Amino acid sequence: MYGRARIVTEHLTALDATFLELEEADDSAHMHIGAIMVFGPGPDGGPPTREELCGHLSERLGHLPRYGQHLSEPHTGGLSWPEWEEDPAFDLRRHVSRAALPAPGGGEELLEWTSGFFSQRLDRHRPLWEMVLLEGLADGAWALATKTHHCMVDGVGSVDVGHLILDTSPHPPPAPASRGRPSAADNGRLEHVSSGALSRLTRAWEGLLPAETILHAAKMGVHGMLHPRDALHSGRTALEMILREELRSAADTSLNVPIGTLRQFAVVRVSLADLKAIKSALGGTINDVALTATASGLRALLQSRSEALPEAGLRAMVPLNVRSAGEHLALGNRVSSLFVELPVADADPVRRYLETVARSQALKSDGRQAEGTTTVIELAGLAPPMIHATLAQALYAKRLFNLTITNVPGPQQTLYAFGTPLREIYPLVPLAAEHAVGVALVSYDGSVFFGVVADPDVVPDLDVMLGAMEESVRELLAAAHTGAATLI
Repeated sequence: MYGRARIVTEHLTALDATFLELEEADDSAHMHIGAIMVFGPGPDGGPPTREELCGHLSERLGHLPRYGQHLSEPHTGGLSWPEWEEDPAFDLRRHVSRAALPAPGGGEELLEWTSGFFSQRLDRHRPLWEMVLLEGLADGAWALATKTHHCMVDGVGSVDVGHLILDTSPHPPPAPASRGRPSAADNGRLEHVSSGALSRLTRAWEGLLPAETILHAAKMGVHGMLHPRDALHSGRTALEMILREELRSAADTSLNVPIGTLRQFAVVRVSLADLKAIKSALGGTINDVALTATASGLRALLQSRSEALPEAGLRAMVPLNVRSAGEHLALGNRVSSLFVELPVADADPVRRYLETVARSQALKSDGRQAEGTTTVIELAGLAPPMIHATLAQALYAKRLFNLTITNVPGPQQTLYAFGTPLREIYPLVPLAAEHAVGVALVSYDGSVFFGVVADPDVVPDLDVMLGAMEESVRELLAAAHTGAATLI
């Protein structure tokens, strides 16, 4: 029931393997991305059936062969990466299930169900994705819940998968035929590291980690690949270099402690027009408004705990899309990162915003940090699997950043499935070990949805953060209307 062309097996890339390794290193790390897509009542007053959904997916998933593949080995390690290979037992019905919310099916019930859904890891012995048809929402609404392992796709790619499922019209034409055998880009293949990669390290991560340290660590990784008997020693040496005191550490907070396996999921909804009004009046970008709202939420959370506000700020890892225009439906990970210091210590909301704008613009105009991050990832990929896991943990350690904030621009038109309009999208970002909070944003059809995920035991007071995020947008919008920025 799933028409896809047979393709050759392909090794997992080092970057994609990172997200498997993070899970293997710590039970608390759940490395799946996901989303909740909420639809209005269907043409017949109810949701589609599970059989109808499977049939709809069967017509379209031939464009993404990875969704019918599993890993040749469920774990990484040794001297080679696992391979993506076709699952001979693949059956869509094993990946698409049905569930129903308890009455009255409101926002509270939806988020409670979503928290449980996102708390469960994916089965590595099967293709690494799940979809649930969720019924019982208030007013005849229904939802699709999706969960895909980060080793398969990044946040930008997941939007492409959503476009494959959704339509721009309630009455779309028949789905186009599958393209057959995919290109290398379809499966996220990373090209061989260029000979200039080492020289680019001279400009890498300025202010975070000395270039000579990363250069030395990278050379150790190459040596480990060429001399496997030295691999474990090389890995320990590289890790020590990355974690030495010469790294300017992210702030030490109550949000960066050991976490558990459970997740609490919440949503903040704001108007895209309001965010545009703020950035138009005060300067900056939509992303700067989102970063400031998050910074305001974190500030309130730390203050409510009588915790000192770090003067340098909380460090956010902000993934960047590095896909080319030709990789629209490419799976695998094609991202780099910026590390932005969120000015949580500044009490004035407008100054907090302007400082966020200044810091973001400085990082973007310089360009060295993003290039350096990409180069470090490339060079880490030269290390054999047996020591790459050590490097992966170092790159996601709490010393490097306090939380992840990702922003995925979505379509600004109404989309449909089964003739039913999509109302809302709630995105999920994974939590690495010792990172108790994460924020994902997606804009859609005039709204922006902040998906906030947290460990419920470490952050039982998540409502404080959510309320402050909403208040931050109101404060900045008021400042935009009154021109308060001119007073700063």
